[in-house]
Amino acid sequence: MSLSPNSRDYLSPDINSSSQYIRRNSNIENINQPSNLQSSSQHARKNSINGDLTPTPSHQPAHTITRPRRSSSIIQHLEPDTIDTKIDQALNPNLNANWVNQKGAWLIHIIIIIILKIFYNFLNILNNDWKWTMTNLTYNIGSYIMFHQVKGTPFEFNSGAYDNLTMWEQIDNGDQYTPTKKFLMIVPIGLFLISTHYSNYNLNLFLLNGLSCLCVVIPKLAIAHRLRVTLY
Repeated sequence: MSLSPNSRDYLSPDINSSSQYIRRNSNIENINQPSNLQSSSQHARKNSINGDLTPTPSHQPAHTITRPRRSSSIIQHLEPDTIDTKIDQALNPNLNANWVNQKGAWLIHIIIIIILKIFYNFLNILNNDWKWTMTNLTYNIGSYIMFHQVKGTPFEFNSGAYDNLTMWEQIDNGDQYTPTKKFLMIVPIGLFLISTHYSNYNLNLFLLNGLSCLCVVIPKLAIAHRLRVTLY
């Protein structure tokens, strides 16, 4: 269908008015956009001046994962066991610690001390004072490593429920001053007295034997239960 020249002249005013209306609206949007940006920037500056660190709605804070900070204290107590941990501990007997209550377990410590003394008697370079001192030191060092240094169990039978506990803390389920624990405290004290006597109360050896005795007796006290000393 073709349009006559008169009809084209009749439609041209409407087309022209429509195009002018579109251009007018686009100009208004272009004018309003900088004002919106300017108001947002002014709002941000106002918040920064007032100390308000709340982000604008257009910039949401990213989700961050916070990790627990490692304690920097040198001395700290181990947290009590959770219910799940206690259930895992009760599943099976603790073979790592229950043997100390068996028959003959107490006698083993006396036999070890006698064997150590016999061994050092064969070392002629040591006099009798140092033989008793070395017997005392060797037993105390081995006792400290065994009862207070090594954590966990060599057997995996309780789902790692004892991984954070020393052998001393595992004995008798952590109960204090049981007959077994009293005996294990008396042995280093008695060995200290014997070593002091047979070293003729030498002051230097007395201090050495006394220090080694304290190093194995103090961790056995109730005040040191589940206590951790971190030096690094």
